[in-house]
Amino acid sequence: MSNNEVKVTIGLPVYNGADFLEETIDSLLSQTYEQFELIISDNASTDGTEQICRLYVNQDPRVKYVRNGENLGAAKNYNQLVDMAEGEYFKWAAADDICLPSYIERCVKVLDADAEVVLCYTQAAGIDENGEVFRDYDNFIDAEVDEPWKRFYAAACRRHNMTAVMVFGLIRTAVLRRTHMIGAFSSSDRVLVGELGLYGRFHMIPEVLFLKRDHPQAHWIQYNTRQARMAWYDTSNTDGRTYPHWRLLQEHLISIKNAPVEGTDRLKSYAMIAPWVRYNWRFLMMNMVQKDEVNDLTTNN
Repeated sequence: MSNNEVKVTIGLPVYNGADFLEETIDSLLSQTYEQFELIISDNASTDGTEQICRLYVNQDPRVKYVRNGENLGAAKNYNQLVDMAEGEYFKWAAADDICLPSYIERCVKVLDADAEVVLCYTQAAGIDENGEVFRDYDNFIDAEVDEPWKRFYAAACRRHNMTAVMVFGLIRTAVLRRTHMIGAFSSSDRVLVGELGLYGRFHMIPEVLFLKRDHPQAHWIQYNTRQARMAWYDTSNTDGRTYPHWRLLQEHLISIKNAPVEGTDRLKSYAMIAPWVRYNWRFLMMNMVQKDEVNDLTTNN
C-alpha cells in the first residue's frame, strides 16, 4: 500500500505485551476499513513481543514495526507514533484491547461527514483476561455540545472513566499534533482529551465496538499508585517526590492558555478549573505531604 492510500494510521505502543498482542493485532487487521497503516512501536520489550511483531510484518504490508533501543517510557513511545503517522486520522491502540471489525469504518464516516468533529469513538465494554465481558463503561459525557468550555469540563473535570476509552478513538492527526499529546505524567490522557475538546466537537457512536481489557498485567494494576505511574510514563522520573495532581492542574491551565478559543469561551474554560480544584483538594493536599493514594481512579488511569 502506497502512502497516498493511507487515510488512517493506527499506532500501537507496546512493552512486554505478548500475552494479548496477537489477538489485538488480529482485531485491527480484520477491520472492514482497509486504507490504514499499523505502526507498532516496541519499547524494548524483553518477552516475545518482537517475534510476534516481525511475524505480522512479513504477513501484511500494512504493518510496520520499530523497536526502541531502550525503554523510553510510555509517553515518548505513544507520541513518536503520531510523528510517524501518514494518515489523515490517527488512532492509538493498546496492546491488549480489541476493536470490533467495523470500528474504524464507522469512525471514518463520522469524521469525513463533519469537519467540526475532532474525535470519534464508540461505546465500550470491559473484558477480562479471558475475553469475557464484565462491565460497561459509563457514557454520560456531554461532549458533543458546541461550546468548547462545556466540552473541556465534560472531559477533563467530571468524574467518570470514559477518558480511557475516548483517547483510543479516531482523532484528526493535524489537530492531535497541535496538542501536547500524551504528557510524561499520570492521567495525561485525561488532559489530552480535555485539550482536544477545546479544538472541536466529539462524537460517540452508540454501539459497543471497543473492548477494553482489564487483567493482572495491566499497567494501572502493576503501577497502582499515582507516583508509581509517573515513572511508567517517564522512565527518567526516578525522584521519589512527585506532585501528580498539581501537575494535572498545571497542565489543564496550559491547555486552556494554548487552545484556539477566545474571549468568553476562554474565561469560562478557566472557570471550569474551580470545580476541579474543589473535588481534588484532598489529593492536592496529600501531594504536598507526599502521601500516595492507591488505585485512585478519580482522574482516570
